[in-house]
Amino acid sequence: MGQASSPVLILLAFGFFFATYNLVTMTMHNRSIGKWVYDDSDGEAFFDPVIEMPEEVKKPKNARMPFHVALTATDAPYSKWQCRIMYYWYKKNRDLSGSEMGGFTRILHSGKPDNLMDEMPTVVVDPLPAGLDRGYIVLNRPWAFVQWLEKTTIEEEYILMAEPDHILVNPLPNLARGGLPAAFPFFYIEPAKFENIVRKYYPEEKGPVTDIDPIGNSPVIIKKELLEKIAPKWMNVSLKMKNDKETDKAFGWVLEMYAYAVAAALNDVQHVLRKDFMLQVQSKPCVALCAHPHGI
Repeated sequence: MGQASSPVLILLAFGFFFATYNLVTMTMHNRSIGKWVYDDSDGEAFFDPVIEMPEEVKKPKNARMPFHVALTATDAPYSKWQCRIMYYWYKKNRDLSGSEMGGFTRILHSGKPDNLMDEMPTVVVDPLPAGLDRGYIVLNRPWAFVQWLEKTTIEEEYILMAEPDHILVNPLPNLARGGLPAAFPFFYIEPAKFENIVRKYYPEEKGPVTDIDPIGNSPVIIKKELLEKIAPKWMNVSLKMKNDKETDKAFGWVLEMYAYAVAAALNDVQHVLRKDFMLQVQSKPCVALCAHPHGI
């Protein structure tokens, strides 16, 4: 048998090197994207090169994602009357098909218990120091949420920020699927129209004012961890806005709504705007009628 020629040996060596290189490269690549899996039969570990599916994608489309319903309230008779009606409709629709409503909390920012404590789940928090709200009672809302989030264990991953005058006439699903918060766009929240004022709280380096959603804090369905980030900033921006005469005059009774929208944008949180979230009477924007198929 004759000896193989040098070109043939070189070609074989090159082919062996190329095959070895590809094998090592594939192993290292798979090791970086895969995971170690333990075999229950003998306790040994083996390497699974398949990329693990994200947790959010793993959940079936019909998986229930409950949210906690939370609203802020005072101990005034009118507020109590509204809360009773809201809580009645919450209980009526909570367990119906299509509902993803979980627990319920009335966040009472009067600083003391009232006669509805045994009628509905209630957490008592402190109001702002006397005179700080300057007669604008809604300014207590962000401070109430800050306290509630700090002192309460909330089982649900999501929270619906609601108000006493909301009426849930139909089962409400979790509109925040995918991790993005869902909110109702209000026609009278116009950050671009008040750009000169908004820039006092949202600097140019953060981006255009159009990044600020035309929303308030309610109705909003949001992940608890996101709300925990936004709430302190929401409170601080609300106080700053109220203490600025120009801002207070321009925003009036919706000042706290602008404050939430700005605080969310400052935390780089944008909402999915759902016009089907709530039915609103256009001729009287301060009244929200909850008669839409989605419930509010």
